Amino acid sequence: MRQIFLIGIGAGDPQHLTLQAIEAMQAVDVFFFLDKREETHDLIAARQALFQRHARPDAQAMVLNDPPRAQSPNYHQDVQHWHEQRAERLEEALMTSLSESGVGALLVWGEPSIYDSAMRLMRQIEARGQCAIQTQVIPGISSIQALAAAFAEPLNRIGEPIHITTGRALKAGFPADLDAVVVMLDGECSFTHVMQPEMEIFWGAYLGTPDQLLIQGPVMQVADEIITTRQQARARHGWIMDTYLLRRPLRLKA
Repeated sequence: MRQIFLIGIGAGDPQHLTLQAIEAMQAVDVFFFLDKREETHDLIAARQALFQRHARPDAQAMVLNDPPRAQSPNYHQDVQHWHEQRAERLEEALMTSLSESGVGALLVWGEPSIYDSAMRLMRQIEARGQCAIQTQVIPGISSIQALAAAFAEPLNRIGEPIHITTGRALKAGFPADLDAVVVMLDGECSFTHVMQPEMEIFWGAYLGTPDQLLIQGPVMQVADEIITTRQQARARHGWIMDTYLLRRPLRLKA
């Protein structure tokens, strides 16, 4: 049975790689890299740099073209179909490039359990029954942790829950029963839809990399700066990964 590691590699700093991740990488025969599009070649290069530094000399690297995701009004259907296509492509690569007793791996940005599809892809491959695999997940440092560390700011105040959501969900409104949210996957600066007086934002992009960007302050004062900075950075790099903590004054509960 093929063994597959899903290795969390952190938010961007090569030193985010844990000792457990390095040990797992040294056991891998073939690394599989999903290349989404031209502007993410530097992301592929960053993963390949980790491969060259920590993999065995005889390990192989295989780059797969990631199928594009449709952009119809039915978001969930589009994503489900995209995942099916990715699973098929990865399954074919596993069967043709990895022996039945071999060890393969995907290097996953951040933490594989938070807004990443790698675990779902493995489950789909298992369910298809064509390629027998055993999956092991190696946790990594998420962009959420990197954000909190960059600002030296805890994610929650005393007795406060931590709520992680997406820009798509935030756009529908700030959760009425919460005073703070951590937002990921926000391509539209959705904080502009929920801005309130005294609300703070801690925004970070390219966290843990030499290109790291950080902006903090009352959201109504720094929103335009974040939007402009984000647009300029995306134009320079062709991509952007950002995360932010958005919070209002804590309401004391009896």
